Amino acid sequence: MKSIHNFSKLLLSLAIGLALTAIVLTGTGAHASTDAAVSPEVASGLTVRPVVKTSTFAVAAANPLATEAGYNMIKRGGSAVDAAVAIQAMLTLVEPQSSGIGGGAFLMVSEEGKVMAYDGREKAPSTAIGELFMVDGEPLAFLDAAASGLSVGVPGTMRMLELAHQQHGKLLWSDLFQQAIILAEKGFEISPRLNALLERDPRLREDPIAGVFYYDSEGKPHPVGHKLQNPALATVLRSIAENGASAIYEGAIAEDVVRRVQNHPKYAGSLSLTDMDAYDAKVRAAICTPWKTYHVCGFPPPSSGHLTMMQILGIMSRLEPPATVLDNGVPSEAWLHQFLEASRLAFADRAMYIGDPDFVEAFGGNWSAMLNPEYLTLRAGLIGEKSMGSGGASAGQPLPMMANVYAPQTDQPEYGTSHISIVDQDGMAVAMTTTIEAAFGSRIMSDGGSGLTGGFLLNNELTDFSFRPMDREGRPIANRVEPNKRPRSSMSPTLVFDQDSGDLVASLGSPGGAAIIHYTAKTMVAMLDWGLDPQTAVTLPHAVTLGGTAFLEEDGFPQSTLQGLIERGHDMSWRSLTSGLQVIRKTGSGFVGGADPRREGLVLGD
Repeated sequence: MKSIHNFSKLLLSLAIGLALTAIVLTGTGAHASTDAAVSPEVASGLTVRPVVKTSTFAVAAANPLATEAGYNMIKRGGSAVDAAVAIQAMLTLVEPQSSGIGGGAFLMVSEEGKVMAYDGREKAPSTAIGELFMVDGEPLAFLDAAASGLSVGVPGTMRMLELAHQQHGKLLWSDLFQQAIILAEKGFEISPRLNALLERDPRLREDPIAGVFYYDSEGKPHPVGHKLQNPALATVLRSIAENGASAIYEGAIAEDVVRRVQNHPKYAGSLSLTDMDAYDAKVRAAICTPWKTYHVCGFPPPSSGHLTMMQILGIMSRLEPPATVLDNGVPSEAWLHQFLEASRLAFADRAMYIGDPDFVEAFGGNWSAMLNPEYLTLRAGLIGEKSMGSGGASAGQPLPMMANVYAPQTDQPEYGTSHISIVDQDGMAVAMTTTIEAAFGSRIMSDGGSGLTGGFLLNNELTDFSFRPMDREGRPIANRVEPNKRPRSSMSPTLVFDQDSGDLVASLGSPGGAAIIHYTAKTMVAMLDWGLDPQTAVTLPHAVTLGGTAFLEEDGFPQSTLQGLIERGHDMSWRSLTSGLQVIRKTGSGFVGGADPRREGLVLGD
């Protein structure tokens, strides 16, 4: 392996502290926005990434140290799932703002022609109520809700990974944590991105553990290059390695998690030891959808990612293709118009229909009804040369004879996350998207009851539920809070296969809140339809709308593109769009990988 330590030092020396900030534009329809839903983590600059080609396997993760941990597992004869477990343990240490053992994840695995979907999504406590985030009849401000005990769901990542390891692992479970344990004890150097997020976070300093661990006595974050040791996390990971995932669902670690949630000084949560012990990871049926010459396999609800992404692409495939899709190397105005309009329609359906399938019934008992070809043709017919505008798209009715009883959910922020793509030497493929929701989650840190320095952060995943349980007419919202329910997600771990041969084509996904859907869809189109290599595809500038204002990635497009979209009736703005795409594409001679230049990801392999 080419050592990545020099690469890590290079990352630490880069002066990338300046964030991309929104620009106020002049002209009809243009304005700045504070809509955090499409910019979940602050930008920390761009780092040029090379195209990476490998022969026998490839690993792509959001941090070089995490990628190295996964690489080492495969070099030892481990599987892609073994590598994913090792990567998650390392990300908990070195990328704590985005994911960790205190959160949840969706894992797609392809082995010997079978695709499986492992659900490690967090769950609401058994005593949760629909008005969880309501005070005096109005919803809490998002940050007040997120940075509290109310927002913490039962973490699912480790139970899910243990279940997947039992089915697909080759190495001993205990071996998968050793590299993270050693580094937690010895310390790792704080990266520019972690430093930037620590500096700008408004609440993490208030936590009695995290505030001391990540900041100095004056409240300043430890600088780039500071060696940070985390003995509390090392102790927790050692317990998980020795005792299995149950180590964090019962005993001292679970007791500490529950104590910190229930004793939050402002908004205490109701998470209990019974909730922790009762958590169950699920194996769900993946949804595989034909598109072009491919089968695109993604996660079913409670994720909205695959259904919404394939609605967008299915609607677009029924439109007259633009004469030009790339204009001077970036998506053209004509293509962007269709993409944004299709997104408006798909997100309207998403807001109305999708929730935890244990609580929300699919139309006709089949979620794929939302991808019915006749239905998508009807939806495509709503797109013209002019935009339907902010709020102009309404939910359709996938099965006309079936009445819908739900009200649409209004937009709420959705936040961070991390993505992992792996293909091992035996052809097993993994796409895993993992999260604690907002940057630094609930801003509650647990030391596992050890009393040692550091620990791991707890999720704020329950803020992915609708804050309002029903609309003003009293109609329930599908994604409302209910006991033991999993909140709707936008995570879109994706595996793509050739329709004819069934061979693997690609593994991809991204963080980015609700914009995950746009990032993954656009990258798949760029790579598989436009013929771009994975690194070029992930580097292309983004365009996002959840149905209201549409955003173009700042500095990514010419002013003329934005102005042209405004003239088509789009309500437009610039902003930073901090995806974290990881992509592996299978080729005739091996693999080609791409890591998002907007974050610190790296692709390795042999």
